[in-house]
Amino acid sequence: MYQETLQSLGLSPNEAKIYETLVGAGESTIGDIAVAAKVHRRNVYDSIQRLIEKGLCFEIFSNAGNLFSAVDPGKLSELVAEKQEKLQLILPELQKKFRKGTATEEAYIYRGLEGQKNVWRDILRVGKDSYFIGAKGGWFDPRLDKTARDVFFREANRKKIKFIQLFDYEVKEQMPDFPHYFPGDLKYRFLPKKYSTSSGVGIFGDYVITYTGLGVIGRINENTVFFILHSKDLAESYRTWFWYMWEQSEEDKKKKA
Repeated sequence: MYQETLQSLGLSPNEAKIYETLVGAGESTIGDIAVAAKVHRRNVYDSIQRLIEKGLCFEIFSNAGNLFSAVDPGKLSELVAEKQEKLQLILPELQKKFRKGTATEEAYIYRGLEGQKNVWRDILRVGKDSYFIGAKGGWFDPRLDKTARDVFFREANRKKIKFIQLFDYEVKEQMPDFPHYFPGDLKYRFLPKKYSTSSGVGIFGDYVITYTGLGVIGRINENTVFFILHSKDLAESYRTWFWYMWEQSEEDKKKKA
């Protein structure tokens, strides 16, 4: 256990063995260390020097011969803190490089109720306003984990994410009270009845999500497939089309002021 932990802190296998030996044995000669740590004598010299450079060991000069002793193990915590400080210095630049190197266009798939929870995580991660064309109230499917939904809306509200949604006309008929208890910052209208479909499109940030197989109002089918497209140009185009459809759609006459 000690060896694995010490090595995880940046010590080589020999350094870890020697340091643990010195912690337990106290002041020791090179020969004593080699025997106790089971490290070849010629390798002990190099490892001892590296431990001294790391501040984990020091040399004691005496007439009887040079001895070596371990520094208090509390020094290990200092090493961890020093590494953390060094990491914090380069982390911002690494994150910039990561974002620059992240694929600007990609596609992947989610499915079913778990897929919807993944979409929520993506919306929170991106932290941008969420648009939806052909919304059907499926986010409130009773089979979806209520805790996960509550956490999603709580975090979305904290991040000030707005939800601008074009609902299918049937939502007005089958879920008449639904928009009024939506727990997020919601703006909505209804698409004309003749344009209702079994699909939907969500847009947030640089992402477009196409839902297929949304056959029932207020439900997400286990066979629903979410096609996620990551493309800045595509997302901007969909938002442009969204606002055109928004202007052609009907406001809720019962909407609360």
